[in-house]
Amino acid sequence: MAEKQQFDRNSFIGILLIALILIYMFFINKPTAEELEAQKKEAEIEQVAQESAPSETEMPEETFVTSATDSLGQVKLQNRLGAFAYSGALPSAREEVTTIKNNVLELEVSNKGGYITKATLLKHKTFDSIPVYLIKDGNSVFNVSFSTTDNRNLNTKDLFFEPKLTQNGENQVLTMRLKTSPNEFMEYRYELKPDDYMLDFGLRSQGLSDVLNTGSPMRMQWDFKGMRHAKSQEYENRYTRLTYEYEGDKTDKLSPSGDDEEIEQDLSWMNYRQHFFSSMLLTDTPFKEARLSSRDLFKAADDNDQKSEFTKQYTADLLLEPTNGELNYAMNMYYGPTDYQIFNDYDRNLDEAMPVGWGIFGLLNKYLVIPFFGFLSGFLPAGIAIIVMTVLIKLILSPVQYKQYLSQAKMKVLKPEIAEITAKHKDNPMKKQQETMALYSKAGASPAAGCLPALLQIPVFYALFTFFPSAFDLRGKSFLWADDLSSYDEIAKLPFEIPFYGDHVSLFPILAAVTIFFSMRLTTGNQMSQAPTQEGMPDMQKMMKYMMYFSPLLMLIFFNNYASGLSLYYFISNLITIGIILVIKGYIIDEDKVRAKIEVKKAKPKKQGKFQRKMQQMMEQAEAQKNAKK
Repeated sequence: MAEKQQFDRNSFIGILLIALILIYMFFINKPTAEELEAQKKEAEIEQVAQESAPSETEMPEETFVTSATDSLGQVKLQNRLGAFAYSGALPSAREEVTTIKNNVLELEVSNKGGYITKATLLKHKTFDSIPVYLIKDGNSVFNVSFSTTDNRNLNTKDLFFEPKLTQNGENQVLTMRLKTSPNEFMEYRYELKPDDYMLDFGLRSQGLSDVLNTGSPMRMQWDFKGMRHAKSQEYENRYTRLTYEYEGDKTDKLSPSGDDEEIEQDLSWMNYRQHFFSSMLLTDTPFKEARLSSRDLFKAADDNDQKSEFTKQYTADLLLEPTNGELNYAMNMYYGPTDYQIFNDYDRNLDEAMPVGWGIFGLLNKYLVIPFFGFLSGFLPAGIAIIVMTVLIKLILSPVQYKQYLSQAKMKVLKPEIAEITAKHKDNPMKKQQETMALYSKAGASPAAGCLPALLQIPVFYALFTFFPSAFDLRGKSFLWADDLSSYDEIAKLPFEIPFYGDHVSLFPILAAVTIFFSMRLTTGNQMSQAPTQEGMPDMQKMMKYMMYFSPLLMLIFFNNYASGLSLYYFISNLITIGIILVIKGYIIDEDKVRAKIEVKKAKPKKQGKFQRKMQQMMEQAEAQKNAKK
């Protein structure tokens, strides 16, 4: 039989008491009208915060102003500023990278800072056969520093950007946005074209005119350390340099050695050149002020590890000028070879970023040497192209050398007569000079005639001297025992280092030194023996004799670390010079015929020119004054 349920009076009383207490608390805590209004504003503030936040991730409470006494517009602004400063609330607030690449270039862009943290050239290798990295392991930092209207100083390198990868036809487009809301942001935009080392780069802001403090200077900084790519770091460092264009079309460079800095106006491009590779920034709107600096890390380094890693450290601090409170800069970035043909194709005066020589030397390289060598190397191995170009240049200059040796032959024929004049007027230098000049005039000879052809060859030789160290087509190209014509051709490694010479032995500089000795002996030595002895001549002959031995020694020492392509050129050039001298002197110039021609000229009446008459009058007057004093 089931137990009969009875009413539990105590339980009923307990439930009733709890209900009465709850009703009492409800009435006691009922908000007033003022409190209800405050709650309404708080709800509105919470809704604004949710709409302004760049993601659903909760932001720290202290980044928002939630005072019910603030106006709604001020609250919106403060929340946007908080979102701007605390970009760590983004879903992308992780140090991940987005990759864009084409057939020649691969770039990795980090969410943190929004800048390129790795740039790899896909078709080039370093001296030790690893890929060429222009940017890697933090050697490049890109930053925009600015102030907000609530007086906070921010750096984009410390903030997180939201990446978005899209396509523009065949081009890859990566936008990195630092947001305060979905439609209010600062943006880096990278657009990479197929098969191109140059990419479009845009820096702009949208909807931030009341967030950015335009009363405080906004600046863009790019810090960069050049990484080693060549076998001879000292040689590579010599051609590693910061170059730039400013004030329209002016170009300049910082020092290639030591530390240097400059402040320039209206900068349109700058090149962080690393000998055969370049990292460049170009802008359509010139930077009104640019502070540039360069520091030689190779010379400043005390340990071998540092020396084996970097060459120079570059910094650029560029003034940004917002328009109507917003940033809008259309720029370009270049990561690729320091190649004249590539630079020239962009038609932006970038060829001035290359060390091709100044004045006439640069013109010879730009319009003669570089196109001609590019043509030859298009179907010939690089070493053979050097030889062919050297042979053709020497043949073109052979008439100049012929004039030089013809002049030497004339001086040799006149040497006995000059000796007679010297003996006859040994006590009267003025008279000796008059008769010597008269003899030269009648015979059609001049001591300067042998020097002038040599001077005409100097621009060509110097142009080639500047061409070979910067010829990208030589990089990585082998010839005979040289595995890279842009670097030294080591045939033996020394167990110690010789000052100025190095710790290895290169063969091409040795061959060049031997041939330059014999070519100078055939030219300078014969010139000394054939030239008439005059006052001061013994000292000159002694100096020329020293140069005949000193020049090959310099070639041997200082070219040991230079590009083997340059030493190959000098070796072939001197070898051809020796051959041309022997042919001209042995088969072309006949001293008997030269003597006969001189005699014919001497027999003909020689009409003096105005200058010669003036000189003779001056010498005669000087002679008369001297006699009067006696």
